[in-house]
Amino acid sequence: MQVCVPKNWTDGQVVDFANSASPSGLDAGWSIRKQGDPALDGTDERVKCEDQRRPGCVHIMLDC
Repeated sequence: MQVCVPKNWTDGQVVDFANSASPSGLDAGWSIRKQGDPALDGTDERVKCEDQRRPGCVHIMLDC
């Protein structure tokens, strides 16, 4: 899953948001795909949102 959130949010805030907005249904819930994970294919963990209606936001990938 991918979320678009304010860039100053902590990892905890991102995970809490993801779990409340779209529960995974698994006990562990969502976790942030961290830098170095092969699934990121070399991209950054937090990527600037290009939508001009959401200044100061980033996109973050999560796994369950």
